[in-house]
Amino acid sequence: MKNIFLVALAIVTLSSCESSLKTGFVDNGELINKYQEKIDIEAKFKTKVETFQKRTDSIGRAFQVEAQAFQERARKMTDAQAQQEYQVLSQKQQMLQQRIQSDELEIQQESQAQIDSLISKVKKYVKEYGEKNGYTYIFGSNDAGSVMYGTEANDLTQTILEALNNDYKK
Repeated sequence: MKNIFLVALAIVTLSSCESSLKTGFVDNGELINKYQEKIDIEAKFKTKVETFQKRTDSIGRAFQVEAQAFQERARKMTDAQAQQEYQVLSQKQQMLQQRIQSDELEIQQESQAQIDSLISKVKKYVKEYGEKNGYTYIFGSNDAGSVMYGTEANDLTQTILEALNNDYKK
């Protein structure tokens, strides 16, 4: 009799645990890539990169004109004068290249910092969403296969994406 009671208690306990686990998953890539704030960040940085590229091209063309002018003048200079002016021109080219690399690195770092911040924000939002809606687990799906299969009913990607975008619009 005790054994039957213990088995029944175990079955009730296991079935109650099973029903209390509410799980879902999100497609990490889709959630991040379709989030409007990320789209806006990418658009902002695309504009910055285009502006940077135009400025770099302009500086490059101006330097080429200067280098061609030097070549014309160098024919009429002594070797020592030409060598000295060539060194000045080389130093200027190095400074321009360093400045361009510095600006490019600055844009990359700023972009990465904003994307990292965005990812943290999305993770926090998913956590809060899970807590608010009684989820025990919300898994992240990605190409590495952290969620190999999930029923469509447990896919929260679109639901959370819509909520994130609605909050962002505010």
